Amino acid sequence: MFDPYSSQRAMRQMRRVAMQRGVIAVLDIGTYKIAALVLKLDPEASTPRHPGIGTMAGQAGFRVIGAGTTRSRGVRFGEIAAMAETEAAIRTALQAAQKMAQTRVDHVIVSLAGGNLRSYGLVGEAEIFGDTVAENDIARVMAAAEMPDFGAGRDVLHAQPINFALDHRTGLSDPRGQTGRKLACDMHLLTVDSSLIHNICNCLKRCDVELSGIVSSAYAAGMSTLVEDEQELGAACIDLGAGTSSVSVFIKKHMIHADTVRLGGAHVTSDISKGLRVDFDTAERIKTLHGGVQATSMDDREMIALAGDSGDWDKDQRKVSRAELIGIMRPRIEEILEDARARLESAGFNHLPSQQVVLTGGGAQVPGIDGLAARIFGQQVRLGRPVRVRGLPQAAAGPAFGCVVGLSLLATHPQDEWWDFDMPVESYPARSLRRAVKWFRDNW
Repeated sequence: MFDPYSSQRAMRQMRRVAMQRGVIAVLDIGTYKIAALVLKLDPEASTPRHPGIGTMAGQAGFRVIGAGTTRSRGVRFGEIAAMAETEAAIRTALQAAQKMAQTRVDHVIVSLAGGNLRSYGLVGEAEIFGDTVAENDIARVMAAAEMPDFGAGRDVLHAQPINFALDHRTGLSDPRGQTGRKLACDMHLLTVDSSLIHNICNCLKRCDVELSGIVSSAYAAGMSTLVEDEQELGAACIDLGAGTSSVSVFIKKHMIHADTVRLGGAHVTSDISKGLRVDFDTAERIKTLHGGVQATSMDDREMIALAGDSGDWDKDQRKVSRAELIGIMRPRIEEILEDARARLESAGFNHLPSQQVVLTGGGAQVPGIDGLAARIFGQQVRLGRPVRVRGLPQAAAGPAFGCVVGLSLLATHPQDEWWDFDMPVESYPARSLRRAVKWFRDNW
């Protein structure tokens, strides 16, 4: 059984070991591509922020010294469907990045896009026994939160404190050192299918690297594409991938909700393939070069040569108008965006002070998608690109690489999670906190 507390603590320790060695890799396993970056610790690159709730100690600057990408194999809907093919693709991306970096990497932090994400809000309360709030008080108040019954076959991926209240004061980001009697904590819990985590662990073992962390792609994409004001006031990031589209909501610089739409750019390509009767690779090329969602009068006259290779000359030499291509693409893209809007509405996104929506991912590069999204969401919409990091190749600076850049930020500047605090119990139950609660009742 995957124990989120002990397993995540072990991976955190591996991350610290890797950072002490000065080099670590991040890996984005997507449905269309697998991207790997090798990071070198560079203490002079930036001044570490003061560690507190939300940012772990041991932060430092970094620069990218190696990058590698390859076509993803054996991955469907962001989940591993063929282990051997995925292993070969991961090895290819990692070897390319290590060759560019001219160094071997033993520790990898990976992102996952599938897994049927589910978000929960938890609340914990505890009395303060000392004069001021100490580290063990933070641990006790988080352990006092009652775990929801999220069912069998699910594991905790993220468990983050997002807000503290001390007596009658709320909105505290770090209460340590402050005086009070009663401490409360709001937490965000994110769960995924256990099988996805196990498959990723097994796949990376076969690739001869140590797993030093697992991050939701929705979380990573939001961290890299939302600017500081958007993370503070409230914003949603929609990462339009190939197999899935990830949705994340941020406020007060913390992710408070994440979800996944099991639709993406590969479904648009599939529609083109079926509608124009061409193979998948030809449909992908046509979508990339000529795709769009806003038809104009010029598009009726702009003809696109299909240039297939079926062997049937008449079929391979066909031409279609760009308006016909847009007519195939637009309904599916509308469906994806409307599904994402429904997920945001169910999460209460409309009640946030700011309702900025940021589109990123490879699917966000379709011309005119920002205008279509603005009509669907009825709010401010912009296209998001990942923040610039030192050494990042220009080819990896586009929206399609938002997730892997976010992984880089979280590898070197991780936010505090449940397992970063010394809980009073040796082992954590994977399904419930009742044992921890009983321990406190018996001992306190």
